[in-house]
Amino acid sequence: MTTERTDVLVVGGGPVGLFLAALLAARGIAVQVWERRPGEPEGSRAIGIHPPSLDAFAAIGLDTPVLAEATLVRTGVARSRGRTLGTLTFDRASTTHPYVATLDQHRTEALLRDRLVAADPAALRLGTTLTDLSRHRDHVDAVGTGPDGAPVALRSAFVVGADGARSVVRDLLGIGTTGRDYPEQYVMGDFADPEAPSARTAALVDVGPAGVVESFPLPHGRRRYVALVQGAGSAAESTAKATAAGLAAGLAAIVSARTGVAPDPSSCTMLSGFRVRRRAADRVGTGRVVLVGDAAHEISPIGGQGMNLGWLDAAELAPLLAGAVRTGVAGPWPGYAARRQAAARRAARQAEANMGLGRPLGPVAAVGREALLRTVLSLPTAHGLARLYAMRWA
Repeated sequence: MTTERTDVLVVGGGPVGLFLAALLAARGIAVQVWERRPGEPEGSRAIGIHPPSLDAFAAIGLDTPVLAEATLVRTGVARSRGRTLGTLTFDRASTTHPYVATLDQHRTEALLRDRLVAADPAALRLGTTLTDLSRHRDHVDAVGTGPDGAPVALRSAFVVGADGARSVVRDLLGIGTTGRDYPEQYVMGDFADPEAPSARTAALVDVGPAGVVESFPLPHGRRRYVALVQGAGSAAESTAKATAAGLAAGLAAIVSARTGVAPDPSSCTMLSGFRVRRRAADRVGTGRVVLVGDAAHEISPIGGQGMNLGWLDAAELAPLLAGAVRTGVAGPWPGYAARRQAAARRAARQAEANMGLGRPLGPVAAVGREALLRTVLSLPTAHGLARLYAMRWA
């Protein structure tokens, strides 16, 4: 078995690993990405691309093709029981991108692959799974299995674990995690957009007594609905719990019952259920191995910040890695781990607050929640909330 050599091995070719690799390749760093999936990107789970990520994408010219395909969300509207509680605009959230872009994850990944392959056609190794790491003073040896089942070996100056919440890299390093699981359960699906034309570019959050329904516009006239289903009591919710893995009708019934808007189940192009947990790695890395994205910090998807946190990890890490490759001096880099884990904690707290606002409430408490949101969204300082949701702090 021949051992190849590279400057940086990125384990995981999802959106975070691809972005980091493309940033490194643009700096002239030799990089390989080992991605266990053998084919083209699929699925539409994470969709939100926040202004700081779009700013970071400009470093590799990715902002332009993303914005050419994405839908631009310029307002967020809070509703309850058929009434509008207030509107939040993103026009002051960013001087460069006063909106949140939405795009199916598989399209974002495909555009990232294009950027990486354009910089280095041999960098992306599909169908390749990491099985072992051996760390040394001046390099790391990685062993894996290639797409044909044959063993592969690589000697790299640095390794980055961008392989998600169930990170193999993290496990091989013996790094534990701390955190908690939440009781909330959600169902999400993409439908032909049934909202009024005036709401077609708005994010909608319905915080009625039965539990939250969030929705976000997507390209090609579609809308993503996300509904809390845990702990609700109507027949619609019971149906959705039983069929969330396979029937769009359950989610459509919840949306209709809570918001009065009825998505067409036959137009559903994606349906998924998920539970929520929060995890942080005990260490972001050790020696010449670093963790980024969900491998380092997993947060609730509510708020759509997890993928963006990973991209911002990559944007800060790329110049540090490039410098270390050129000087031969390994990390740790002062403040990097502390800054990125602090950003993850802040995003996790915000996601927890979002979940709290969406929980089912009794009639009296629900009226109080509505009054609170009306007040907060009517204050002159509401633009600060827009900056918070747009991740201008990250």
